Amino acid sequence: MRYFIILSFFCCAFFMQGQPASDSDGASRMSLTVWIPDNIDGLTPAAAQNLHNKLSQIITNNGISANPEQSRFVITANVIMLEKYIVSGQPAKHLYKLDVTLYIGDGYEGKAFSNYNATVTGIGESATKAFNNAIRGISTNSRECQSFIAQGKARIIEYFDRQCDFIIKGALTRANMQDYDGALEDLLSIPDVSAACWNKALDEAAPIFQRKIDLDCKSLLMEATTVWNAGQNYRAAEEAGTILSMINPHAACFGDAISLTDRIARRVLEVDKREWQFRYDKGITLRQSMIKAYRDVGVAYGTNQPAHHIQYKSLW
Repeated sequence: MRYFIILSFFCCAFFMQGQPASDSDGASRMSLTVWIPDNIDGLTPAAAQNLHNKLSQIITNNGISANPEQSRFVITANVIMLEKYIVSGQPAKHLYKLDVTLYIGDGYEGKAFSNYNATVTGIGESATKAFNNAIRGISTNSRECQSFIAQGKARIIEYFDRQCDFIIKGALTRANMQDYDGALEDLLSIPDVSAACWNKALDEAAPIFQRKIDLDCKSLLMEATTVWNAGQNYRAAEEAGTILSMINPHAACFGDAISLTDRIARRVLEVDKREWQFRYDKGITLRQSMIKAYRDVGVAYGTNQPAHHIQYKSLW
């Protein structure tokens, strides 16, 4: 039997936490994305949502948050129909007997880190109700389920401990090619559950982030200057101001952006007899802007990636 998983990107939730204290408490801050395959026999949209809710319940009951964004690590299920028939009566009822195997896996490499198997039975007046009632029979707090979650946590931490230097080296290579968004995405795929690697990634991400906002600043400043020079009126000032507001205040050329806004304000007052003021967040710290930009970069970069199906390999 082959199991498939969507390749996805970015674990932004990991970076909204404070700096981890130690590896020992890192697993409590782990996040997984629930993914439901579309090739399960008898899986209606309503049944798929019920299975999604069950997987979310399992991970949250075991100290893991359900990440609604696409993340590197997922929890998914393979469901095999063992028996399916109609029970006669008034009304007739559907009976499903399902073999359910849950997996925690790495979507980048298609590896399953842990699995948990259960055979469940459900009966209902419709096929969907029978499926849902069977899924409800999956235990969320059994010893086997808890062991499944614990092993998945441990394997995720172990993966990053082993692959840390390789991941960071790849990110630095992308940064040297001016693929700053890709480099940041690679670094941000490292969760804070691997404390040592997480700290290394942040150290490397900071200068890459600076290079990114410096490059963006030059481009945005040129665009805003072009817009202003073409109009030199209040409307052009508003358009240029919108562009300039996208410049990070910590970018190297931000002073040049402020000089441009000063010139714009003087000219608008002279020509249109109106006051114009450029507004930006003067209080935002470099760390705050980095966290926000990390999240924005990861979401935008991950959203633009094509979905791939990768075959699960044997357990690690």
